[in-house]
Amino acid sequence: MGGAVSAGEDNDELIDNLKEAQYIRSELVERAFRAVDRADYYLEEFKENAYKDLAWKHGNIHLSAPCIYSEVMEALDLQPGLSFLNLGSGTGYLSSMVGLILGPFGVNHGVELHSDVTEYAKQKLDFFIRTSDSFDKFDFCEPCFVTGNCLELSPACSQYDRVYCGAGVQKEHEEYMKSLLKVGGVLVMPLEEKLTKITRTGPSAWETKKILAVSFAPLIQPCHSESGKSRLVQLPPLAVRSLQDLARIAIRGAIKKVIHQEAVNRNGNGLKNTPRFKRRRVRRRRMETIVFLDKEVFASRISNPSDDTSCGDLEEERRGEEATTPPDTRPEPPVNFLREKVLSLPLPDPLKYYLLYYREK
Repeated sequence: MGGAVSAGEDNDELIDNLKEAQYIRSELVERAFRAVDRADYYLEEFKENAYKDLAWKHGNIHLSAPCIYSEVMEALDLQPGLSFLNLGSGTGYLSSMVGLILGPFGVNHGVELHSDVTEYAKQKLDFFIRTSDSFDKFDFCEPCFVTGNCLELSPACSQYDRVYCGAGVQKEHEEYMKSLLKVGGVLVMPLEEKLTKITRTGPSAWETKKILAVSFAPLIQPCHSESGKSRLVQLPPLAVRSLQDLARIAIRGAIKKVIHQEAVNRNGNGLKNTPRFKRRRVRRRRMETIVFLDKEVFASRISNPSDDTSCGDLEEERRGEEATTPPDTRPEPPVNFLREKVLSLPLPDPLKYYLLYYREK
């Protein structure tokens, strides 16, 4: 699955390649992809493959190719405050990126068939919250994962603004998937070997768009208990945030506004992004690649224009970049202005660390 763009040396270069190939098209989606390092969701011994545009599977753990996640994120048309349901939530990689866009007043639920993968996702989520340099740059809607078969959701569960299914949906389950969606909502799922976007325009009105040719492993049918009854999956209730939590969100938001204003006063244009290394351009070939992984999934771009730059031009460009770039130039490490400001406040340490979500750095 994947292989539509060149591999990157790191997460930023992978995103650069996805942008160049027009898989990532909006600034909101780009920011989310850059904020969550794909390698953090790999097992240590497989991280060397994290920035390739390929799916990865080990046991029950599975990640789709970056080009697929890019198309899904763009198709979902995410906005702050929406509710999101991820069916087959896996490692939680996609749910974490979605949570950065939904913000603190969204809803972010995931259903995963395998209990070991659910635990893996919770560990990765905890690691992201505690250690990611990106966490304090966003207001995060923390995902909540439950274990069960997504075809056995309780009839009492709420409908959602956005729904994604990460397994092949049989035609017989199309109406079931649509029933999970609010009016005005968007459903993205693999249907009849096409990644499909369905928008609910009315109580019984739908618009359907085919996005990308794919082949996903099909949804696993429910296994009934000995009594013949299905095991209904109970999704988390839509709870109201506590006053304490709302206060933390408001205080962090107020501090961010102060930081932004201070930056505007200092340099006139707000906070600047930390510069990244200027990388040597890699010649990209026209390719229609199909990669099989344990009968899991493959994907090919319907249309994939590519650069046709010659190797000689690239070599000349590389020499020019080396001549104009100081050999010892390195970007300064990013400064977490929010953390510095919170730690400087005249508050008891326990309150400071609460405002920082008890993060390690």
